[in-house]
Amino acid sequence: MKIIISNSSMVPIYEQIKKAIIEEILEGNLEENDSLPSIRSLAEEIKISIMTIKKAYDELENEGYIIQVQGKGTFIAPKNKELIKENAQKELEKHLMDAVNIAKKNNISKKEFKCLLDIFYGE
Repeated sequence: MKIIISNSSMVPIYEQIKKAIIEEILEGNLEENDSLPSIRSLAEEIKISIMTIKKAYDELENEGYIIQVQGKGTFIAPKNKELIKENAQKELEKHLMDAVNIAKKNNISKKEFKCLLDIFYGE
């Protein structure tokens, strides 16, 4: 697992850790039941406070990405299809908003935009 922390980023470190783990899961690099490093060992590895790692892990667990089992470790949770779909929809919404803004900026009508969408979607 690759976690790169940027000290110059405005994004809090725990969010960077969380985002890196989520990306690894969504890209298939971490799969269901794979174990994650313990909080202590990950903190030592990336030279970050244990409390920062704990916060990232707790949020990942609350969002359904991981399961923490007392005395056994931390594991990737079974894939939640709704969670994956929700993330895909968020990403799609961002890209569509960008596309709509470009269309409006360049006076491309809604009808023309829909036509392009139909072409790209294959209908």
